[in-house]
Amino acid sequence: MSYATAALATYANMLGTLDHLVRKANEHEKGTDLLEARLAEDMYPLHTQIRFTVGQVIVALDRLGELGLESDDSDIVDYADAHARIAKAQELVADTDASGWPASDATVEFDLPNGMVFSMQAHEYIRDWAMPQFYFHLMTAYAILRKEGLAIGKADYVPFMMKYLKTPANT
Repeated sequence: MSYATAALATYANMLGTLDHLVRKANEHEKGTDLLEARLAEDMYPLHTQIRFTVGQVIVALDRLGELGLESDDSDIVDYADAHARIAKAQELVADTDASGWPASDATVEFDLPNGMVFSMQAHEYIRDWAMPQFYFHLMTAYAILRKEGLAIGKADYVPFMMKYLKTPANT
């Protein structure tokens, strides 16, 4: 399996997780107030964690596919907006042809707004930058929801694993 195929499958699975978590948040008694919740005062709120999670996918697809994509940097205003952005990213992932990505050893260079510049091979970019950034914001969103009292657990974080289940779990 190529690094591109693995990355696209991971993005597809975990964007589904994010959408599932957003749906559960929408059903919670705290409603849209959850969008402002944070793990700590110096961390971004849930709405920003969702935006960053989706944005990481779009930036990675753009850097590797040179597609001219731009992530939406405006604040997420409600759950419908969050679902729409997730759906857009899911569609981009589904429409991406892994064979169009650069060779594993091709150079990927990028800079950050603070002036830092990175240069690495394409597979290193996915493994060492894009996936860790994606998972950081996704896991932070999950942790915020847990902290705020949502009844979610590991099955909500990896619901796609059920397709591999051979026998019912003993309870």
